[in-house]
Amino acid sequence: MKICILGPCWPYRGGIAAFSERLARQFQADGHQVQLYTYTLQYPSFLFPGTTQYSTSPQPTDLSVQRHLSSVNPFTWISLGRRIRREAPDLLILAYWMPFMAPCQGTVARLVRKNGHTRVIALCHNFIPHETRPGDMLLSRYLLGSVHGVVALSQSVCDDVHRFRPNMPTAASPHPLYDNFGAPVDRAEACQHLGIDPQCRYLLFFGLIRDYKGLDWLLEAFAQVKSPDVRLIVAGEFYSHGDQYLQQAKDLQLGDRVIWRTQFVPDDEVRYYFSVADLVVQPYKSATQSGVTQIAYHFERPMLVTCVGGLSEIVPDGKVGYSVSPDVPSIADALTRFCAQPQTFAEGIRDEKQKYSWSKMEQSILSVAFPAEKENN
Repeated sequence: MKICILGPCWPYRGGIAAFSERLARQFQADGHQVQLYTYTLQYPSFLFPGTTQYSTSPQPTDLSVQRHLSSVNPFTWISLGRRIRREAPDLLILAYWMPFMAPCQGTVARLVRKNGHTRVIALCHNFIPHETRPGDMLLSRYLLGSVHGVVALSQSVCDDVHRFRPNMPTAASPHPLYDNFGAPVDRAEACQHLGIDPQCRYLLFFGLIRDYKGLDWLLEAFAQVKSPDVRLIVAGEFYSHGDQYLQQAKDLQLGDRVIWRTQFVPDDEVRYYFSVADLVVQPYKSATQSGVTQIAYHFERPMLVTCVGGLSEIVPDGKVGYSVSPDVPSIADALTRFCAQPQTFAEGIRDEKQKYSWSKMEQSILSVAFPAEKENN
């Protein structure tokens, strides 16, 4: 088939860009022709909380990427919609994660559908934002009115979609493994690369730091862990209130027990952090799903997550780590138990990670896009 994917990809950085590129490679591996369309402008700079939106990696040579869409320029929406309508791909996939993108993506999709041929699927990383703003619900409805179906990365996102459109065809397909970060590194080598003590054990909080991810809960819980050889690595760029977290750690007298690496972690550095991690901690206050869990699965690292959104669906308690109540005492209790008697959960992780293949994501998208073919098969 001829397939278009519209969403973040190179030259933009981040988890959704990596997801779009990896999905394109999966379709290509199965013989499909894939065209990626991305933004000339993704966010106006005043709306972007980080240092840069752009990747430092070279352009991938195995993918066809065209930058055509400005999120704030309706003329580009119309131009791209008409262009894809003329090209008449069999499938257009919208990589959707926030209502701000609904006007441009929804307009493109409506124009494309006028050719009477192209099926349009929204691949929803999130549907209702973690940090809501006025107009979010109206914009989300606009997006849903432009697609034939939705594939979501967790059942909780499907449930959100059905609150707006109860009859919308959907499928919940878990986030596949992020297997694009290379193989694990020898722990001693990784410690040397990061400049940290190989004699210590490490908890890892990884990814962009936003309030809903619960770093404040984690710092408070970690202060209750008495194991002297355990350190917490916070690796990721502050997207909100950086000074607040640094002051909290100071007030809790955590000192050098917390290792701050508060800059965006490039793809080629990810493996070093996960290779030293004894436990990956995601103390989220709200969530739908998280790509961090799939990086942890790839590197076969145990996890601690809170039971919010879809996290407990993919981190079964006692098999691959800990799924605990979203509160400080529960997080502190699990950390204390792990530090007192570390477990690798190796067998459970290797068994559970088999569920998260890119081929399963591909089949979920195709089954929603072409339900008649699924029934015939």
